[in-house]
Amino acid sequence: MSTLLEGLSSFTDPTFLLCMAVGIVLGLLVGFFPGVTMTMAVALASGFTLSLEPAQGLAVMLTIYVAGQFGDRIPSILVNTPGTPASIATTLDGYPMAKNGQAGLALVVSALVTTAALLASMLLFILVARPVATFALKFGPAEMFALVLFGLTIMISIASKSILKGLLAGLFGLAIAVIGRDPITGSARFTFGSNDLSSGLEFIAVIIGLFGIAEVLDQMLTHRASAVRPISSLGRWWPTKKELREIVQPAAVGTGVGLGVGIVPAAGGDIAGLVGWDRARAVSKHRKKFGTGYIGGLAASDSASSATLGGALTTTMALGIPGDSVMAVMIGSMIIWGIQPGPSMFTQHPDMVVLIAAIMIIATLVTGGLSLLRTRGMVKLLDLKPQYLWATILIFCMVGTYATTNNLFTVGTMLVFGFIGLALKRAEIPAGPVVLGLLLGPLAESNLRRALVIGGPESLVASPISIALLGLTAVVLLGTLLRRNKRSGESVAAERDTVSV
Repeated sequence: MSTLLEGLSSFTDPTFLLCMAVGIVLGLLVGFFPGVTMTMAVALASGFTLSLEPAQGLAVMLTIYVAGQFGDRIPSILVNTPGTPASIATTLDGYPMAKNGQAGLALVVSALVTTAALLASMLLFILVARPVATFALKFGPAEMFALVLFGLTIMISIASKSILKGLLAGLFGLAIAVIGRDPITGSARFTFGSNDLSSGLEFIAVIIGLFGIAEVLDQMLTHRASAVRPISSLGRWWPTKKELREIVQPAAVGTGVGLGVGIVPAAGGDIAGLVGWDRARAVSKHRKKFGTGYIGGLAASDSASSATLGGALTTTMALGIPGDSVMAVMIGSMIIWGIQPGPSMFTQHPDMVVLIAAIMIIATLVTGGLSLLRTRGMVKLLDLKPQYLWATILIFCMVGTYATTNNLFTVGTMLVFGFIGLALKRAEIPAGPVVLGLLLGPLAESNLRRALVIGGPESLVASPISIALLGLTAVVLLGTLLRRNKRSGESVAAERDTVSV
């Protein structure tokens, strides 16, 4: 009980509540403007929140994460443009509903199922996170190395269409992670005599460059004036009792899929949304309606993509393995605050676990309520020229990065990684594995070296846990290779059939 009260005590602080309010507004706006990803927003926020107390900083970043799940549905429904990748599946039925004069109904249904799915995902976190963390406390250096290796493998296999590109991104992240001081001996590595590199690359500068600067540069180079205008006729808002009953089954299927997918590191809302929509269609009596503006299809996709948050949070807090790229940024900020996510967090900082769960639950309820308001002015905001948004983001990137160290070298690092991120995007190499390699590289290295010092190479396969994790790593890699070879074979066969016809 004392831990619960201590964790909730922050809600009596007006500054903390103000931070939550700011995060909710920013999250809604971030999701609302297409092209501004959740990872970019949280990365930018992290640069400004490092000077705050941990509870206040988490309030800003977590509420952005939650509120963005509501905001990104709006452009998907009104202009057929996903606000973030997580709302890709929303366009399948959301935009057709809007064209049929049911935009208001689509927005309300989306808000309702998103709220329910987020609450269900937080229930998963509350029930599962502590048992998982308790089990993980049994891990030694060999088991931790195997776990980190498994997390890296999952991220690499999912985050890219090409496993080779995913591996290259992960290896690049591991390579830049060794810059700085040796974690065991403390000797300088790859610093080239620069004092600015002695403590390694600044994590915040790297992620703001990869996700913020790179995204803005890419949009500036590829932007074309859109011919699609926002749908201004919103129609009726509230669903009937029949429509509410009609969304129960697809929302339940979508939520179940999202909870399962969310547990898998790096499998974010974009994957869950599409899989949930497909599974709900497969079991529905109205499968032919899916994709034509069907309210059940919208409920399935939005509930699936939203339900991943609890799983991602569980993986992050219980194991220290980022559940998605947003959680990777969150871990980086928490480490800077002196809080190490992972099994020990539930014993050393149980109040922080309570606080995180409370922030996300309250943010879900507040943002869900705000999303039900008839904010007709949101249609006009979609007409805002993207040039204003780019300028604002660039300014915040500069200021936020400089604020972390008060050093222009950090800003230069951010700009360099901005261009690196742009090159990665053009080469279709994912940035997620780079961040994960930078974040988990030191953890993998230190545990590997400790295991080798304690028991030699055989210690890596001396326990059933490490053997199981290494076996899962091999299965994931092999399964990914076989699956992609099969897809490439099917593509070649389809091309041949087309040519023969």
